[in-house]
Amino acid sequence: MASTESVEPPVTEQNNNSSKDSGVVKSSDESNANTNANASTHPTPLSGMPSGKRSIPSPITSAKANTAADNRAMRRIIAEDPEWSLATVPLLTELCVSHIVHNFAEYPKLNELLPKYKAKVLEKISVDLPLKVVAHLVTDEGYWQRRCKAGWKVCDVSKYGNSWKRMFFERHLEHIIEHFVPESTDTTELMETLPLASPYVRQLNIKQLLPPVKEELIKVKDDASDAGSEAGSDWDGPQMDHFEFSPVIERLPSLEKFHVTYGVRDCGMNFEWNLFQFTQRDCLMLAKCMHSCKTLSSFQLHRSKVDDDKVRVLISHMLDHPTLTELDLSHNIISDSGARGIGKFLNGHSQLVKVNLSNNKIKAAGAAAIGHALKKNTTLKELNLGLNRLGDEGGQALCKALLENVTLEHLILAGNELSEPTAAAMAQVAIHNSTIRKINLSCNTLGQDGGKQLQEGMEENSTIIELDLRLTEVGQESEYCINQILKKNKEQHRELLLQKQDKLLLDR
Repeated sequence: MASTESVEPPVTEQNNNSSKDSGVVKSSDESNANTNANASTHPTPLSGMPSGKRSIPSPITSAKANTAADNRAMRRIIAEDPEWSLATVPLLTELCVSHIVHNFAEYPKLNELLPKYKAKVLEKISVDLPLKVVAHLVTDEGYWQRRCKAGWKVCDVSKYGNSWKRMFFERHLEHIIEHFVPESTDTTELMETLPLASPYVRQLNIKQLLPPVKEELIKVKDDASDAGSEAGSDWDGPQMDHFEFSPVIERLPSLEKFHVTYGVRDCGMNFEWNLFQFTQRDCLMLAKCMHSCKTLSSFQLHRSKVDDDKVRVLISHMLDHPTLTELDLSHNIISDSGARGIGKFLNGHSQLVKVNLSNNKIKAAGAAAIGHALKKNTTLKELNLGLNRLGDEGGQALCKALLENVTLEHLILAGNELSEPTAAAMAQVAIHNSTIRKINLSCNTLGQDGGKQLQEGMEENSTIIELDLRLTEVGQESEYCINQILKKNKEQHRELLLQKQDKLLLDR
């Protein structure tokens, strides 16, 4: 039997139009509200379903009825403190470490801490702390490594005994001295740094020294030529004294190496010859410092226009020095008179092992004086006379001395205008001298005859392992034969070293 229930017609566009025509205009919200109310009060049964059962509401209608389901209608909650989080409150120990780090400059606490907290403090303290606070307190190499890398781009710690702390204090003290202007710079920083750095400084390498700022008292000759200005000897400028090392050297009880250059680096367009003047007073004060420093083992004074008079002053104060073993006076203007003073130094008045006099003006007379000293010297092992003006007379004098010397192992005579007579004398050295190991004769015109004589001498030698013959015109055949002999000598030398090492191991 067919059902007699009536079904309400759906709302259509026609019904809507009829409502508008009736003169009653409803807003969309009121319309939706009425629709929701009617739907909840009089649910519309679906077709084919009994009227006694509740119908499923429309998802669109239900979303509008439930404001929580509409994201646009939800309330946004914004935290008032942007740094607030749910992270765990820091431990009390961490707060204490942060407090110590923050106040380390005023209240340095380090040795009282346990090792694990001490390590955390050392990792966090600033590299800009005053030296008087950390110099003797902080011994951790990691901190000084951070401090070195913060101050300099290139840090080769191997040159400083693999100690970052030593590297920092040596380079820091060098920086103060290199930028010190006499009579202008305040000495407070230098005097405060010296007691802090003294236990750690082993060497000083001063690459420049600034002269005092003075006005010229004597005007240079108006008609001075360009050649005269380049020579520098015709200039009547003021006597400029540089930094005085006495207050520094006497406060460095462990100083072993001292290298200094009297000149200005990167002077640019402000170049003047007076900027490179090593005065008599500079020389005298420096000589007294070297005499008083009884721990010094290496002294280097190069590129400072050291002449004969100044080198004799230096040598007179360094005679019988108990610890000096290396002397470097290269790239100066020392001639025969100065070489005689150095020969006197080598003749039983020194413990020198290495001497470098390269790029000076030493000639035959100076070489003869040094050769005479070598006959009696028993300590020197390396002598560098390269880039001088010895000539064959000077070369032969040195070779004659080597026939009696029994200690020298390394000789450099490169660029000394040597020729065949010196090569013949050196061949006799190769035959009779069994101590020398390395010889440098490069940049000399020895010629093919000289090469053949050297070859004959090397054929009877078994100790020389290096013989530099570059640019000597000795001929390919002689050079090849000499190189073969050198290879054989090197192999024998290596076997002897291995035997000595094995013997030492057996003795232990």
